[in-house]
Amino acid sequence: MMLKNSRISVAPIFFMQNKINIIVSVDRNNAIGRQGDMPYHISHDLKRFKALTMGCPVVMGRKTFESLPKGALPGRRNIVITRDSSYTAPNIETVSSLDKAIELAQQSDSDIFIIGGGEIYRQTMALADNLFITLVDDEAENPDTFFPEIDSNVWVVTESTPFEVDERSGLKYKFINYSRKLG
Repeated sequence: MMLKNSRISVAPIFFMQNKINIIVSVDRNNAIGRQGDMPYHISHDLKRFKALTMGCPVVMGRKTFESLPKGALPGRRNIVITRDSSYTAPNIETVSSLDKAIELAQQSDSDIFIIGGGEIYRQTMALADNLFITLVDDEAENPDTFFPEIDSNVWVVTESTPFEVDERSGLKYKFINYSRKLG
C-alpha cells in the first residue's frame, strides 16, 4: 500500500528487529564459569569477542559484570540485569529483568549481544537468533556454571573453524557459529 500526498508517495516503513546474539566460550562439557570467572582466557577468543560486540549493546547479569576486570566494556552500551534496584556502577544501565534489558537494547540500531552468565543464557536461548561459540577442547577444573545444551533441532551450524592452538596456554579451541533454524 502506498500513502499518497498531493506531491509525494510514501511507502510504509518496516523496521527490522535487532538480532539477539549469544556469545560464549565453553569447554567440552559446556562449562563457562568457575568461582565467578571464566575458566579460560584465550587471546584470540577475547579479540573476537571485542570485534563482534564493539558498538553493540551488551546484556549481562550482575555477577558477569562484576567479573569484568575493568568494569564496563568500552565502546558498548552495558546493560546489567540485577534484582538490586540500588545497584550502580560507572558507565552501565541497570534493569530488573531480561525483558527490560532487551527492550532497552532494542533502542539501538545495532544487534544485541548476550554475554552471560549462566542464568541469563538459559533465559535467552529461546529468544536468540545466533550463537557465537568458542569451543575449548578441554575440561575445566571444578566448574560451577554451565551453558545450556544446543539443540540440533533448533540450531544449525553456519560456520566452524578448524581447531587452533593458543600459544600462551597450549589449549586447542575453535569458533562455531549457529543460527536458529527457520520454520
